[in-house]
Amino acid sequence: MIKYPSRHCTVELQALPSRIGQVRRIVSAQLRYWHLDPLIDRAALCVTELLTNVHLHAQPDKTCTVEIELLLDRLTVSVRDSDPRLPVVADTGDADALATCGRGLAMVAAVSESWGVRPDGDAGKVVWFTLPTPAATVVRGAGARPPQRTAVEQPARRFAEVGARVDLRRPERAPARSAVVG
Repeated sequence: MIKYPSRHCTVELQALPSRIGQVRRIVSAQLRYWHLDPLIDRAALCVTELLTNVHLHAQPDKTCTVEIELLLDRLTVSVRDSDPRLPVVADTGDADALATCGRGLAMVAAVSESWGVRPDGDAGKVVWFTLPTPAATVVRGAGARPPQRTAVEQPARRFAEVGARVDLRRPERAPARSAVVG
């Protein structure tokens, strides 16, 4: 018997403009399924920015994986690509007010609770962001209640910070490979 509905979704794609729109719709549909409607706009904006960065900058190809995971009171969305170069956050203070690029990661930082980047093996990286889930919309299975946890509110990190240090000697878990939403 399944007590909790699935809280993980993975999509593999080539980060082309038409595919970015499809993934944005998949993310929105998944969040609706999990009853997390208040997070849809922010999650769609952030995943669009991360996929646009893959489209514009990733080499040798545009292949990437988007992973959405709901754990207790946090939604984590990550984008994994095969380009080992880490993103550079532009200084928005010196940016031209009419510039059409260079603000994506600053927007992700402003909209999300936290974000970061970590190397992924010998080649590639993972860029991720988190959003807090509204307490009233936590997904529950039929009659089941997940363990309650006291949350300590902390201010969002500034966009210059990228999260906790990564111990490269410890292997990361392998990503799930599935195109099934659910």
